[in-house]
Amino acid sequence: MGATYDGRGTNFSIFSEVAERVELCLFDAEGEETRVDLPEQTAHCWHGYLPRIRPGQRYGFRVHGAYDPVHGPRCNPAKLLLDPYARAVEGDVTWDPAVFPYPLGHADGDGAADDSDSAPFVPRAVITDPKFNWGRDRPPRRPWHETVIYETHVKGLTFCHPDIPPRLRGTYSGLAHPVAIEHLSRLGVTAVELMPVHQFVNDHALAQRGLRNYWGYNSIGFFAPHNGYSSSGQRGEQVLEFKQMVKALHAAGIEVILDVVYNHTAEGNQLGPMLSFRGIDNAAYYRLVAQDPRYYMDYTGTGNSLNMRHPQVLQLVMDSLRYWVQEMHVDGFRFDLASALARVLHDVDRLSAFFDLIHQDPVISQVKLIAEPWDVGEGGYQVGNFPVLWSEWNGKYRDCVRDYWRSEPGTLAEFALRFTGSPDLYESSGRRPSASIDFVTAHDGFTLRDLVSYNQKHNEANGEDNRDGENHNRSWNCGEEGPTSSPEVAALRARQQRNFLATMLLSQGVPMLLGGDEIGRSQGGNNNAYCQDSETSWYDWSRLDRIQLEFTRRLMDFRRRHPTFRRRGWFQGRPIHGSETKDVGWFTPQGVEMSEQDWALGAARSMMVFLNGAALPNDAHGRRVTDDSFLLLFNANDESLTFTLADRQWGTQWSKVIDTAEPLLGLSTEEYPPGASLSLVSRSLVVLRRLS
Repeated sequence: MGATYDGRGTNFSIFSEVAERVELCLFDAEGEETRVDLPEQTAHCWHGYLPRIRPGQRYGFRVHGAYDPVHGPRCNPAKLLLDPYARAVEGDVTWDPAVFPYPLGHADGDGAADDSDSAPFVPRAVITDPKFNWGRDRPPRRPWHETVIYETHVKGLTFCHPDIPPRLRGTYSGLAHPVAIEHLSRLGVTAVELMPVHQFVNDHALAQRGLRNYWGYNSIGFFAPHNGYSSSGQRGEQVLEFKQMVKALHAAGIEVILDVVYNHTAEGNQLGPMLSFRGIDNAAYYRLVAQDPRYYMDYTGTGNSLNMRHPQVLQLVMDSLRYWVQEMHVDGFRFDLASALARVLHDVDRLSAFFDLIHQDPVISQVKLIAEPWDVGEGGYQVGNFPVLWSEWNGKYRDCVRDYWRSEPGTLAEFALRFTGSPDLYESSGRRPSASIDFVTAHDGFTLRDLVSYNQKHNEANGEDNRDGENHNRSWNCGEEGPTSSPEVAALRARQQRNFLATMLLSQGVPMLLGGDEIGRSQGGNNNAYCQDSETSWYDWSRLDRIQLEFTRRLMDFRRRHPTFRRRGWFQGRPIHGSETKDVGWFTPQGVEMSEQDWALGAARSMMVFLNGAALPNDAHGRRVTDDSFLLLFNANDESLTFTLADRQWGTQWSKVIDTAEPLLGLSTEEYPPGASLSLVSRSLVVLRRLS
């Protein structure tokens, strides 16, 4: 499929069941178009071979056939169409009326076809040469329980970095620059999860408001790295630059995970443009409303849903995934609105054809697979219900941890489940704690600093009268909305951020840090910055919080050195290896093991947790793993609280190693015997290491 260069010429192939004729359109350096009919048709694929057509050549397709929106088909040869298998794309969409397949102003977009030529206003596919010197590149292939994910944006991370050359900032080369890689390496992350890098479109509605689609959840090319992140060109250079970025990150031991958007495309609903799939085979590529095929099923909130029931669409997605693993050397995928991919009719079916194919594929089944386990359709919230190979963004973890640290009543029992890997969600299905991607903040919502600085969203700059974005953020501003001059409020906010970071990095599961949280990045209270390609979203390295950065580094290093906090298996709640001490213990602040009655107290906001480092699951080779044991003290009350340490059975001497009331780790030398009293300031967390 697509355009395949063999050293002498190029073969072109495009799928369409409804086409009556397909023209290949070649463009020269001046933009002049030459049209050639594809002469062959095999299994609904139109194809042909042209000698002497080389990499760098720009091309598109025109598909002739029925234009009958009432019954589904929308073929319109006046519109130049992007190859779904394009490996590179040049240009972007110019929002001229010609890019729409119907005369603008028609209420449902189902009138007569518009015959104006769209070629001057739409991007072109580019033939690429797959050759690249990968040298000794090897995927780091870190096991899940040793993984720490850093969610970031290719442009945002480096666009304002003063130590990266200006021409490289905001590009694949900027992310591959030694300065960027040194930051990630010193921080201690093992994988970057890149927000969408598939070729995407800047939405018409945003362009009309003078804004841009910054996040990129508007794909139009599932094989092409987005050309806007290239520092070297758009005639295939972006492919080489992306590969070089992956190679550089791998050399530093950092995996590359892509946030992929296979649930919908940039063509929107029945009023959207005709850029590719709609004009090729509308009813094959999209879920249409059965009772009225003029309209699109929309499980994504974007206007359309890709038709994962069609074998050609399934092949497209699987071919795309394999391409990024085999040709681009990426290490995994996070699937946006993954529940939409599982829909067979209206229900989410975790055993749908898509998941069957993933599990059976010898390439894709071997990389990291992460689901965003929800969509906007009925029954779309599917946290805990994905198959065994999958990990999931654990939205219940995010919500519970936020509620706990803002002192919501009745959260203690659930907090204990989330802290221990959410066994209620994953254990019974045969998965491990690594099925839970633990996060407190992500690109969608407040940053960590804004989470503790704002009670309300402030999205006025998005041009939607602050109607967009989540209204229920589970945030707390610590007493003042927005920037503060109060030392007390500032100190509480800093402590709350440390509480969130420490909780996430000490929980069982796979921690995911939102890029910029380690340096105190703020979006000014904007919790939906999808259209803010501006200072709102770019990382401001001139104002980084050095104390928070150092705290995060030390915390990540602490987690890396102690397998107690990244177990491969579940807690059993019983003695292990012949010891009299359980692998995990739960205590009231008075040092007494918690009863069912203690868990049920709605006002309870504090507890102690014992983690037995001598009772860890064996490693992947069956070898025994041992570590120090720890006692964690949680105080989410709004007042100081005195804790009494447990009796000698659990430890005879303890040393403080973490206290979120202090700005940095490793400064305390205090030691405590059994039964000792410790006073924790309001909303703080202390970790004690057992010395004996």
